[in-house]
Amino acid sequence: MKIQNYLLVLFLLYALVACSSINVVTDYDPTQDFSKYKTYRWARVKEVNTKDVLNKNSFLRKRVQAAVDTVLYQKGFEKLREGDPDFVIFIHAGVQPRMNVYHHGPYYYSPWWGPYGGYTSVSYYEQGTLVIDIVDNKEKELSWRGLGSGTVKRFSDPEALQEEINYTVGKILEDFPPNKN
Repeated sequence: MKIQNYLLVLFLLYALVACSSINVVTDYDPTQDFSKYKTYRWARVKEVNTKDVLNKNSFLRKRVQAAVDTVLYQKGFEKLREGDPDFVIFIHAGVQPRMNVYHHGPYYYSPWWGPYGGYTSVSYYEQGTLVIDIVDNKEKELSWRGLGSGTVKRFSDPEALQEEINYTVGKILEDFPPNKN
């Protein structure tokens, strides 16, 4: 049973955040003053769901954290190892099976069905989702959430996987902090 769990986690390592076409959705608390955010820390082990895919796979979690750290550093935020930061980052991930059904209508020409036939084709894929939550450390409330999802693909090369994670995290954090004009 341990081997099956290991293989599942290994599969998720190569598949989870590897989305070539990513859909991003963000939301935030409009009453929050994001200009006060300067420092952050990562959620501690006792603060996270230990059953989350990222917390079951330290390799993948570290890759995502490194990508988030890089983006936040480029935006001028400082990661604190000690002390009281302005916000805390939580990350979550999952994979869901999906199905596409295509109906090729009566005017579709196919050598098998002819010009008046039609047929339906079905394809299966997996959708990976990465969620990045920003929690105000003083208020202990969610202030911003970014969610990226897309079709999962596998990587045999760790560098290519990291590049895809960097791209995904960059797209998710593109609008953090929100520009409230």
